[in-house]
Amino acid sequence: MSSDGVNKGRRRFLTAATSVVGAAGAVGIATPFVGSWNPSAKAKAAGAPVKADISKLQAGQMIVVEWRGKPVYVLKRTEQQVEELAEIDQYLKDPASNNADQPQYIEGAARAIKPEIMVFVGLCTHLGCAPKFRPEVGTPDLGGKAWVGGFFCPCHGSRFDLAGRVYSGSPASQNLIVPPYSFEGDNVLVVGVDQGAA
Repeated sequence: MSSDGVNKGRRRFLTAATSVVGAAGAVGIATPFVGSWNPSAKAKAAGAPVKADISKLQAGQMIVVEWRGKPVYVLKRTEQQVEELAEIDQYLKDPASNNADQPQYIEGAARAIKPEIMVFVGLCTHLGCAPKFRPEVGTPDLGGKAWVGGFFCPCHGSRFDLAGRVYSGSPASQNLIVPPYSFEGDNVLVVGVDQGAA
């Protein structure tokens, strides 16, 4: 075998190996660069709507969904609970929700598109703790006859009714926030998309 044959073989091998390594390096550099064009998971979560199946939600039950990194409470109120909302205005700071953070299409004591389905951000408007669901009626430590069920913040004692309206005497100054939301049919709640825009 001549020395010319050995050198040509080595040359071909080195050329091929260099090409493969170069191509792998180009892919390695291009992949993160192209990937950077896509929004991050954090960016997607910041504005992405969330869908929740509420078909199995029974009257008096609550579920929690996450939207924009925050808990959103979805409560199915009984007919009696909806009726009682209008009877406790004198115990509330803002019964008509005049100073509340909520979409324009949310009106009345029920603060909901459908009176039986309440949707609000589960963070106290005082310092952001998560209020606990306390559906029992007439609890002495929560207000006795004024308490028709609602939410109690264990951090500093703020109380909210079943429409997320804050009771007088609570550290929280505002009602719980109602996010934009809508429905797809009767059984799918969409948090993050305004009613009428769905």
